[in-house]
Amino acid sequence: MFCRYFSFFSLCLFFPTQRSSLGHGSSLHGRGTTFLPGFENLTVGYNKYLRPYFGGEPVQIAMSLDITSISSISESDMDYTATISLRQRWTDPRLVFHGNKSFTLDARLVELLWVPDTYIVESKRSFLHDVTVGNRLVRLFSNGTVLYAIRITTTVACNMDLSKYPMDKQTCRLQLESWGYDENDVTFTWLRGNDSVHGIEKLRLSQYTVERYHTLVSKSQQETGSYPRLILQFELRRNVLYFILETYVPSTLLVMLSWVSFWITLDSVPARTCIGVTTVLSMTTLMIGSRSSLSKTNCFIKAIDVYLGICFTFIFGALVEYAVAHYSSSQKSAAKVSEEGPANGLTKEMEEVNITNILNNSITSYKQKISFTSIEISRDNVNCSDLTMKSHEKIKCVLRNKMHRFIGYFTIQNPGNVDHYSKLLFPLFFMVVNVFYWAYYLYF
Repeated sequence: MFCRYFSFFSLCLFFPTQRSSLGHGSSLHGRGTTFLPGFENLTVGYNKYLRPYFGGEPVQIAMSLDITSISSISESDMDYTATISLRQRWTDPRLVFHGNKSFTLDARLVELLWVPDTYIVESKRSFLHDVTVGNRLVRLFSNGTVLYAIRITTTVACNMDLSKYPMDKQTCRLQLESWGYDENDVTFTWLRGNDSVHGIEKLRLSQYTVERYHTLVSKSQQETGSYPRLILQFELRRNVLYFILETYVPSTLLVMLSWVSFWITLDSVPARTCIGVTTVLSMTTLMIGSRSSLSKTNCFIKAIDVYLGICFTFIFGALVEYAVAHYSSSQKSAAKVSEEGPANGLTKEMEEVNITNILNNSITSYKQKISFTSIEISRDNVNCSDLTMKSHEKIKCVLRNKMHRFIGYFTIQNPGNVDHYSKLLFPLFFMVVNVFYWAYYLYF
């Protein structure tokens, strides 16, 4: 097919044609083929390898975009895939013809024309659509203006800040730049400013909503020169409702479920242990599931990770609270048994043994009381300012007294109060933490 058009172009070069108004077709002598109106201008010193105004002023190229779709936005790869229609306009004085009409040429004739070397900055993968034919358009206007449109699907890098995920906003860019022609050869402009971009406000994305966009004109300073660049910058806001239903609500309910153990008595060991272990394991599973969707971005500490960590801390704290309360209760029960045991033993012995045994038991108990009293005095009421004590003994005495006093501060006198205070403190602290969490990530 290309050979056919190339031979057609050769015929235009070497066969004389009759000038006529470009509103009507003209015929080749001795041929029945219709001549393409205006195409004879290409025969007069046209060289597709030289830009318009070669050696003179730069070519002004005006661009506009149609955003057909943004099919995917990947947080793990930090890129997005978009299908766009790129339209470029410039004026080539070598293609001026008479008349007021414009003519659309076959897209394959673009190989015979000079076109800008525009490329997409930060593009990872791109391709032109070619079904059923190449999706390209070439239109000539009588004043020499050329409209060149192509349809591209491209995957472009987008640097994302995921510290507030899933309450984040991402700013992505689509940048168009000249590859070889610097600003002395070509200049890029948007055709109508922000109105040069269409379709982006109508996009419906799965996780995002396009909040705003704007166009910029910039320059790229490279080692080989300064190149013109056009920038389309758009802001994406993530829809957080899905994550609230998927992660935030289940994790909050698990925390509230762990509080149920505060209303169960300390003696119900299997029930309270089962609730604590079950909620911890469920929370661990939820944390693993939330991170599996972003396996390649685990280096980021995201907002959802912070919330899950807070929930896990409260659930684990409820389990530790029961361990502390149960241990204190068991210690207190053991102390009561040890105090009541000798008295009960003495009562039974007095009923069964003779007077000799009574005297022996009395002497033994008296000795034990004396020893216990001496121990208590040595522990709690030792006068460390005794002049007969050596200096290192005084230091040990002072340290021992302070240690016993410090431990006494943390001694739980009534283990039942632990659950009583936990019923109030755990929900209160959780509400306060939630207020600070949502205020920070939503407004700061």
